[in-house]
Amino acid sequence: MSIVRGTTRGTADRAARRRPRRSATTALLLGVTVLLGVVYVLPFVIQLVTSFKTDPDAASHPLSLLPNPFTLDSYRRLFGLGGSGESVPFMRWLGNSVLVTVFVTVGRVFFDSLAGYALARLDFRGRNLLFNGLLTVMSVPGVVLLIPKFLVLNELGMFDTYAGMIVPLLVDAAGVFVMRQFFLSVPKEVEEAARIDGAGIFRTFWSVVLPMARPALITLTILSFQSSWNEFTHFLVATQSPQYETLTTGLARFVSGSLSAGTQYPLKLTAALVATIPVAVLFFVFQRHFVRGANSGSVKG
Repeated sequence: MSIVRGTTRGTADRAARRRPRRSATTALLLGVTVLLGVVYVLPFVIQLVTSFKTDPDAASHPLSLLPNPFTLDSYRRLFGLGGSGESVPFMRWLGNSVLVTVFVTVGRVFFDSLAGYALARLDFRGRNLLFNGLLTVMSVPGVVLLIPKFLVLNELGMFDTYAGMIVPLLVDAAGVFVMRQFFLSVPKEVEEAARIDGAGIFRTFWSVVLPMARPALITLTILSFQSSWNEFTHFLVATQSPQYETLTTGLARFVSGSLSAGTQYPLKLTAALVATIPVAVLFFVFQRHFVRGANSGSVKG
């Protein structure tokens, strides 16, 4: 009994000595996490605060977190509601971005789903070769295709048009890959039961399999919306007229100083802030579905 008591007491003493060490380690990790979080969030806070500053205040105190004086002048100028100084065609940029993003997102969800289902379920000659080609396309840097893309659009008469901005983006190799991986995880028995009931290939895909792919579809929608909303290089080689400028190309020209003189930090940061809001809202609203869809898409290789 005395040996057992001594052993128990020794174990308790060692556990008591370990507790302060664990508490100190936990506090240290928590402190480092908070510090990294502050470092990450601080630029966004400065961007938000600067949008309420005047030009002289932003130039004199760029890192100050208190606007002096507080003003909404940059928001008024951005949305064409007046204010001191020249306004920018932000609403035109916004309209073009919304138009392109809606068409591209809908197109990618539809065509990527079709292609992903074909690669996952249809048995046709050259399927493996086509899939390997898809993986190869995913590994090619987009900047390599800029000049060929311009030449093709110019040859087809689609340069500097909405069609040239939208059509080349309607199918995405990464989206096809995500949908293929998800469809591979769907039990074949479900499709076989649908075919026994008389459903064809497209009917089986549209009415049976696609409703089961909701997590993957939400993931694809978020990725498509984000990539098309933030697209820059394609629009750079596909257009040249100001009437086709999107938020990315318009903001790039504005930040470079092509539209006006002076720093205009509040107006530039306000435009950048408003441009990031739709993507941020979409991601936070569907964050849970996004993570679930990403996990579903990686079930099978």
